[in-house]
Amino acid sequence: MVTIVSPAPCLRCKIVVNCTNPNTISLLAALENVMKLYSIRPVMNLSTPTNISMYFTLYGILGVSSPYFILSYSMDENRAPIVPYVYIKHTGIVRDANPVRVVSSCNLEIYAFPFDVQNCTFTFRSYIHRVSDIRIVLGKKVEDILKRSISVLATEGEWELMDIKYSKLKLSSFDQGESNSYDELCFFIILRRRATLYVVNLLIPSCFLITVDLFSFLLPPQNVDRSSFKMTLILGYSVFLLIINNLLPVTGSTIPLINVFFAICLALMVASLLETILITNLLVGSSNFHPVPGWVRVLVLRFMGTLVWMPQKSREDKIILNPVAGDVKVCPLVSVERQVQTAEQGEMWAEAGDSALAELRKLGNELQSIRIQVAQHVDGNQISQDWMQVGYILDRLLFGVYCIFITFSFIVILSIWSNSYNQ
Repeated sequence: MVTIVSPAPCLRCKIVVNCTNPNTISLLAALENVMKLYSIRPVMNLSTPTNISMYFTLYGILGVSSPYFILSYSMDENRAPIVPYVYIKHTGIVRDANPVRVVSSCNLEIYAFPFDVQNCTFTFRSYIHRVSDIRIVLGKKVEDILKRSISVLATEGEWELMDIKYSKLKLSSFDQGESNSYDELCFFIILRRRATLYVVNLLIPSCFLITVDLFSFLLPPQNVDRSSFKMTLILGYSVFLLIINNLLPVTGSTIPLINVFFAICLALMVASLLETILITNLLVGSSNFHPVPGWVRVLVLRFMGTLVWMPQKSREDKIILNPVAGDVKVCPLVSVERQVQTAEQGEMWAEAGDSALAELRKLGNELQSIRIQVAQHVDGNQISQDWMQVGYILDRLLFGVYCIFITFSFIVILSIWSNSYNQ
């Protein structure tokens, strides 16, 4: 006779069972009406650990999720078909091959999206039996598991299976006072995103739009309304970003590099529109502006002009001498002034006291007034040309920035894409 004390929520129950023989088989037969026998490990001596040989075959990748709290292992409701059969061999090995639909938690690294590689974890362990009861060992080589999974993989979706690794870990007990631990076997599933869909739907259209905006710098601003063209491009790019918003990842610890690329493209388009408005304003109303400030002349006309191969032109005051004649000659203002003064002095000494002297003086004053008006006109044109030169230099500078950004972006995209396939 055996007395068993069973804990209950409010009391302790005593159950008396009768064993025909003092052995384990008789005890199990007597306990069949008391408890579920499948909860007892299939060993003759309960101090003998049960060895579990674990391996799996990956038949499909339905998706990769990223929860807010990263767990070592998580499983949703198993909606796979139930197979109520096991294989028992003469050696005592029991083989249980059930299909399981597993939801694994992954800490998504989306910085290189859509050329990212993810590492998802499958953890197999017992939450009840410790390492003294159950020991989990690897049933097959991970190379064989990977080769078998790739050969039978049924889904050809967004993710591609690259590698499978494993690690044998031991987790400490929930009760820190106990020295026993739980045996654990972890599989690391390395997945790579298929980036072709995102390259075709995201990167190529964006590069086309930014390239069209780049070539719009070739339009002459004095003859074509470049600002309307650029405004249409910005509107189209904004609609494009709204359409592709559902294709971009919304979870992750970092901002994807592709989001930065889109933001810089939009910023460059807006900057080119503002620069076009500035050039248009300079072309239309620069003659009424004040002279170019000294710091703008040094920074833009000299430094930036040399940087973009548009050096400042040397300034020389010139007027037209004898515009009525067929041969139009150009001479400096100083030469004209000296000629006028020499002519006045010669006439004064040659015909002093003559009545024509007053007429010559009047003519000299008129010439002096004409010279001043022409000088003012030339100065006004020079101010306008300086401001227009500032606009042209900024236009070419932004064009160079555009070219550098597009070239750098192509190099980065190709390098990241190539690196994802070399991992």
